[in-house]
Amino acid sequence: MARESESGLPIEPVYGPDDLEGWDPGEKLGEPGSYPFTRGVYPSMYTGRPWTMRQYAGFGTAVESNARYKQLIANGTTGLSVAFDLPTQMGHDSDAPIAHGEVGKVGVAVDSIDDMRVLLDGIPLDRVSTSMTINAPAALLLLLYQLVGEEQGVPADRLTGTIQNDVLKEYIARGTYIFPPKPSLRLIADIFKYCRAEIPKWNTISISGYHMAEAGASPAQEIAFTLANGIEYVRTAVAAGMDVDDFAPRLSFFFVARTTILEEVAKFRAARRIWARVMRDEFGAKNPKSLMLRFHTQTAGVQLTAQQPEVNLVRVAVQGLAAVLGGTQSLHTNSFDEAIALPTDKSARLALRTQQVLAYETDVTATVDPFAGSYVVESMTDDVEAAALELMRKVEDLGGAVSAIERGFQKSEIERSAYRIAQETDGGERVVVGVNRFTLDEEEPYEPLRVDPAIEAQQADRLAKLRAGRDRVAVDAALDELRRAAAGTDNVLYPMKEALRARATVGEVCDALREVWGTYVPSDVF
Repeated sequence: MARESESGLPIEPVYGPDDLEGWDPGEKLGEPGSYPFTRGVYPSMYTGRPWTMRQYAGFGTAVESNARYKQLIANGTTGLSVAFDLPTQMGHDSDAPIAHGEVGKVGVAVDSIDDMRVLLDGIPLDRVSTSMTINAPAALLLLLYQLVGEEQGVPADRLTGTIQNDVLKEYIARGTYIFPPKPSLRLIADIFKYCRAEIPKWNTISISGYHMAEAGASPAQEIAFTLANGIEYVRTAVAAGMDVDDFAPRLSFFFVARTTILEEVAKFRAARRIWARVMRDEFGAKNPKSLMLRFHTQTAGVQLTAQQPEVNLVRVAVQGLAAVLGGTQSLHTNSFDEAIALPTDKSARLALRTQQVLAYETDVTATVDPFAGSYVVESMTDDVEAAALELMRKVEDLGGAVSAIERGFQKSEIERSAYRIAQETDGGERVVVGVNRFTLDEEEPYEPLRVDPAIEAQQADRLAKLRAGRDRVAVDAALDELRRAAAGTDNVLYPMKEALRARATVGEVCDALREVWGTYVPSDVF
C-alpha cells in the first residue's frame, strides 16, 4: 500500500525505470553547477569544502550573546547567526511598555549602536560571516553592523553576511511585521540599492520558507510560497529601476529540513530547478549567479519534543543529513533542548558537533549530489515540482504574492496543512516517538537555561543613560531627514544610518517610519 509524503503526494513501495519514462536527464538535471542547477549550485559542492556551519544564537544582553558567539567560534563555527528578541524584531525599545516581559527572551536585545558594539566586541568582522534573523527592521540592524565595522576599521566592501529581510512571509506565517506591504517592499528595494553601492558582498535578503514550514506548511507549500515571494521581490526591484543581474546574485533563501529525508532532498532539488527557470524565462537574467538558488537550512524545530528531549539529538542528525544531501550552502542544527528553553552551552556545542560528524566522519561530502539518478528521488522531485508550480499558479491568478497575502490565501492553505498534521498526530496515524508512541511513565528531570528577568531593567537603564548622554538636537535633525526621505523617493538608508550614528534608538527610527508609512493591520478575507 502506498504511503503519502508530507506534501500529500503518493510514495510508491518500489520505483524503477518506468517511473522515469520519457524523462530527459539533460533537461531535468544538467551538470552540477550549471543550469538548471538541480544537482547543486557549484560544480564541486562539498568535495571542495563543506557547507558553512552556523549556530543560531542570541539571548539576554549583548554581553551574554557575545560570550556565546566567541565560544561557538572557538568550537569551530564558521559563521555566526544572530537571534534578536521580539521587541527588537518589532522595532520597539526595551523600555517601551509593549516590550514588557519579552526583553532578551527569544534573542538578544539590541536598542542602539551601543548594544551592537558590545554584541560584536572582539569579533573580527572582516573574517566572520554573520547572518541576522531580522525582517521589518532589517535595514537598521544592517546599518548598525556596518557602523561597528567602520569603528573596527573594516571597510564595508569586506563585510559578508545575510539579513533575512523577508517581510512577506511575516504577513503569512510569523507576524513580526511593522509597516504595510507597499512601503515594506519599497524599503527592501532601497536595501538592495544601498548594498549594491555600499556593501557589495552582503546577501540582501534570505527569502524564507522555514517559518511557513514551522507553521505547518507542507514541503510543496514551503517552496511554492517562498519562491512566489521571491518573484515579488524581484519584480519590486526591477520596477524600482534595477537591472535583474545587478541584485539577483545576492539573493538567498532559507528552508527547513525535516526528518523525511527523501522528500526533503527532492524539495531542495525542485526549488533550485524552478527558480533557475523563473529567473531565466520571466526576468531574462543572463548572469549564471542570478539563476542560482543558494540557501541556508535550519533543522525543523517544530518536530522537536519536550518529551524525552534526548531523542531530539537523533532527529536533528537525520534532519541535518537531509539538508546536506539536498545541497544546502549553510546549516544550523537545532539543540536537543530547544523545545524546552534556550539552548545551554553544552547542547549548543552538541548541535555543532552533529554537523562536524556529518562533514568529517561520513562520506556524504565525497561526491556531488549522491542521490542523482535515484528512481525514487528523481520521481519525487518531479512530483514536488509539479505540486509547487500548481500553487504558484494559484498565487499568480490572485495577482501575485502581495495580493494573495491580502486575500489570506497562503495563510489559509498553511492552516489547512497544519490541521491535517495535528489530526494525524492526535489519531496516532503520524507517529511521534515519545509523544504518541514509545512514551515513558515519568520524564527525567531537565534543568533548562533561563534568562534573568532583571535584563529588562538593565536595558532600560542603558537606554536612559544613552538618551541623557547624546546630542538630542542632532538626533532630532537626523530623524527629520529620515521622515522626509520616507515621504519622498530618496533611499531611506542614508539618513537612517546618520540617525543611528547619532545614537537614535531602534524604536525611535521605527517610530519615525511608522509616522510616515503607518502600520500593517491583518485581515482574514480568503
